Amino acid sequence: MPFAATIITLVPEAWPGVLGASLVGTALKDGLWSLETVALRDFGQGRHKVVDDTPAGGGSGMVIRPDIAAAAIDSVAQDGRPLIYLTPRGAPLTQDRVRALAAGPGAVIFCGRFEGLDQRVIEARQMEEICIGDVVLAGGDVAAQLLLEACIRLLPGVLGNADSPVEESFENGLLEHPLYTRPREFEGMAIPEVLLSGDHGKIARWKEERARADTAERRPDLLP
Repeated sequence: MPFAATIITLVPEAWPGVLGASLVGTALKDGLWSLETVALRDFGQGRHKVVDDTPAGGGSGMVIRPDIAAAAIDSVAQDGRPLIYLTPRGAPLTQDRVRALAAGPGAVIFCGRFEGLDQRVIEARQMEEICIGDVVLAGGDVAAQLLLEACIRLLPGVLGNADSPVEESFENGLLEHPLYTRPREFEGMAIPEVLLSGDHGKIARWKEERARADTAERRPDLLP
């Protein structure tokens, strides 16, 4: 079975978004993965299909009601897929988690809006909380598309070159080495000679050394 993504969202018109373009979009058309959207508003109450209410204890904004969220979640057959809620309160997204998700049957992703989602439904439905970075967005749809693109590009047959992900950032615990291409010189800056030497051993050592040096400078938290 292909990787299956189900998205519970207040803005289904935002999908597939960027996931409908380029190699990931082609993979969607070719059936290498599937996408289903569930409109949270369909489960809202009253004539206006209300899905939110004021936060208990006061505060600004609105909170998505747990009964509305639960009804939408329960309408989806999870089929062994994790139920993910994207929130700044979640565990940081890592490439290891992306690889694990890509190796599985897919994901059901709840895209929040407003101030967020009532904690009780998060606990009652055992939602996995994931954070894509120390930022706050207007809603979870962009974050969900980021998460899915990271997963889908790892699926067999999606990328033209099966070796493409191997040397990328985080795949070996380091940032990727700098990249260069033609022209040989650009605005007074030349491609490092070692990359043009044809000596594969020297090139491999240069890439490793630069990856380690750049990681130490930019992301020392990644180093053991």
